[in-house]
Amino acid sequence: MSTELLINYRPYETRIALMENGILVEFQLERAGKGSGLLGNIYLGKVIRVLPGLQAAFVDIGLDKAAFLYVDDVCGGEKEFSRLMGRQVVEDNGDELAEDEDGSPGPIHPEPPEDQTLQKPPSQPIESLLTEGQELLVQVSKEPIGQKGARVTTHVSLPGRRLVFMSKVGHIGVSRRIEDEDERKRLRDILEALSCGQGFIARTAAEGATDYEIKAEASFLIQLWQKILSDSSEAKAPALVHQELTATLKAVRDLFTDQVNRLVIDDSEQLAKIKKFLTSFSPEQAPDVSLYEGSVPLFDAYNVETDLARALNKKVWLKSGGYVVIDSTEALTVIDVNTGRYVGRHNLEETILKTNLEAVREIAYQLRLRNIGGLIVIDFIDMEKEFNRERVFQALKEVLRYDKGKTKILPMSELGLIEMTRKRTRENIDRLLRGPCFYCQGQGFLLSPASVCHQAFRELEVAACDYPQQALTLTVHPSTKDLILDEGTALEDLEKRLGRSITIKSDENMHTEAYTIEPGVDAPSGNHKMR
Repeated sequence: MSTELLINYRPYETRIALMENGILVEFQLERAGKGSGLLGNIYLGKVIRVLPGLQAAFVDIGLDKAAFLYVDDVCGGEKEFSRLMGRQVVEDNGDELAEDEDGSPGPIHPEPPEDQTLQKPPSQPIESLLTEGQELLVQVSKEPIGQKGARVTTHVSLPGRRLVFMSKVGHIGVSRRIEDEDERKRLRDILEALSCGQGFIARTAAEGATDYEIKAEASFLIQLWQKILSDSSEAKAPALVHQELTATLKAVRDLFTDQVNRLVIDDSEQLAKIKKFLTSFSPEQAPDVSLYEGSVPLFDAYNVETDLARALNKKVWLKSGGYVVIDSTEALTVIDVNTGRYVGRHNLEETILKTNLEAVREIAYQLRLRNIGGLIVIDFIDMEKEFNRERVFQALKEVLRYDKGKTKILPMSELGLIEMTRKRTRENIDRLLRGPCFYCQGQGFLLSPASVCHQAFRELEVAACDYPQQALTLTVHPSTKDLILDEGTALEDLEKRLGRSITIKSDENMHTEAYTIEPGVDAPSGNHKMR
């Protein structure tokens, strides 16, 4: 399989595309300005409010909105870490924590309380751990999403090229993607010899690295942590004490693995920074980095722009002729599967099963591409046989094994619904690239011209009471005026009942749902005017 990492850099934004066999599978965007590129930053924050009812606190870290700190992100120590994860810290339990959905290690903490059924009572209440005005070192674990501020944790972790350093957890783990048992043992032995009450996780990129490379990176991360502690002791809250890598270097660290054949970037200065970074952490990969110098923009040359446009569509067609519809709210994404044009060859159950199985692969791809997180409900086409429902469920579990985003999936219900969650740390592609429609304010629908017309007629009856014996002027959008012209008898009837004339004007600059009513020149009924 041919895999390429494309980086389109501009001073105002950095776009990153991971391509597999010429198809866009992952997309990241970071724009200059507040609220972007915060993930992984470490701040000296100040607690501004403790909320016992929510077992959380708001922390001022110097951003426009206060950050949210949940009680489980305050408690520390290996025993507490084990309790939060719902099991004892034993061999290999850190594997699934090694990488999050974008391939970069996230701060070690449980999911936020979006699904209350998964939450365990904290060992200590938030009010016994924090007080207003208290200063503490926190790391951004989720960037601001929608109207929510950033989420932070005190479980600080530092990602490197091959390792993740955990400041409060004395645990050694190895990425589950390293399957060779001898290699897993070798890495574990190296890290256990280095651990001094603090923890490490060997990332996928650690496979095959020499002892010297592992030890050198571990030493670097420990020194970095000591510097952060030193800087925070001299800072005054709120203050940024450690900034994560730029989007370009973060992509190199997290996505430019041994499985990626080459990296292409369209900026010479950033290319130099990448090669300098690789010289320190992975010099053998430096020859696989190249500068794009074509006249056609990089993303156009690789058809990324076309793939991005398709990723914004609600309807995604399947090869068989079926399709899935993806619709998102702030906390929930609903995916609906339909047979569409596919009619099958033998019987209805077989047609439905084939469509559902094809949809499974497409859904897994779309979740990764669009970076959809939170609660997800998939409405598969209803199947009569329990065996077929189980096949679809198992197929979805299998394809999600390869998703870097942590997922939890429940069995299919008798109604054909599957509920699942996927870890979310940043905005999905739809919210990154689009904003709510200024016409419908994100509702997705507008009142029809007939509804606007009849609503305006009702308002005219109210206005007639406010302006007795006066003619009235109604100004509407041209589409509404056309409908009023087509329904002339309705306007004549209204004039007759009100005993006055009504002048209709149009304004193409008006919202299609808007209209205004003003008193006009007194005139006898039945002589309405159109303008």
